[in-house]
Amino acid sequence: MAIRGIALAAVLATVASCSALGGKEQAPPADSNTSGPVEKSKITLGVIPVVDTASVYIAQKKGYFKAEGLEVELKTIQGGAAGITAVIGKELDFTFGNWVSFIAAQAKDTAKPVDGLKLIADGYQAKPDMFLILADGNSAIKSPKDLAGKTIGINTFRNIAELTAKATLEAANVDVSTVKFKEMAFPDMQAAVQNKTVDAAFMVEPFITRAQRAAGQIKVLDAASGPTDNIPIAGYGTSGKFAKENPKTVAAFQRAMAKGQADAADRPTVEPLIVEYAKVDKETAGLVHFGAYPTTLDATRLQRVAQLMQRYQMLDKEIDVKSMIIQPSGS
Repeated sequence: MAIRGIALAAVLATVASCSALGGKEQAPPADSNTSGPVEKSKITLGVIPVVDTASVYIAQKKGYFKAEGLEVELKTIQGGAAGITAVIGKELDFTFGNWVSFIAAQAKDTAKPVDGLKLIADGYQAKPDMFLILADGNSAIKSPKDLAGKTIGINTFRNIAELTAKATLEAANVDVSTVKFKEMAFPDMQAAVQNKTVDAAFMVEPFITRAQRAAGQIKVLDAASGPTDNIPIAGYGTSGKFAKENPKTVAAFQRAMAKGQADAADRPTVEPLIVEYAKVDKETAGLVHFGAYPTTLDATRLQRVAQLMQRYQMLDKEIDVKSMIIQPSGS
């Protein structure tokens, strides 16, 4: 365990050094000619109905997409991997997804037939208590060490949930090789913990607050702490082929999302929306813990995710995340 701790410390030192560089150098826009009418006015966007995607619903409700000449059809996905698969298969034009899934797909050349993946807008960044592993309040699981040898529910394998779970479990001196992960959708996790299908579950908001209030489930581990403190979580992407053929559409989407992201910083704007799209009651919405909604894509911050992925054998080769980013015109 001490050896793993030293290795983790070395990774964190490297990450800290990268963060200290300021992160100002960015990839250029894909196409300087991004003004004028969009190439594709009707687009499809994959989303998960969680707090992370509040800015999409804000942009939709406030007419930011419409003002940019876009009609956006939202399609629910289970996780980032599913959304990326749909983008590659041209079932979606854009998708929300966790950065781990985007980076892993790029590294494996999954999206090679569509000229790789492009990251076009930031979505969500971690803050305390919005990425939690919960257990039944009556179970013997009270602390991270009690998760050794147990089964934890996650929404999809090899994504941001698995990465942050492993990093924070190891930091708590838990042998992660003994922990099993079981895939399930976020809405099913509360019941899975209650009926002992899993010993604990990795939840996001608003499911965290609902499970705590309705079922008395308790926090065992904050997966956005220690080695994953303030880690970038998720954002929006498309295929390189779509971006190349539709630069004005991508730019229009970026402008609308930037406005939605900025508005999402205002909690009173978000709360009523998550009651509507995440189907939670008003009181629960008032208690959820929010992360941050960055308005710009920062390559240095996103590279931190790739570094942690390599540490936990979720990436077979180095990836320069900057090469995946399409910055908005004028950035």
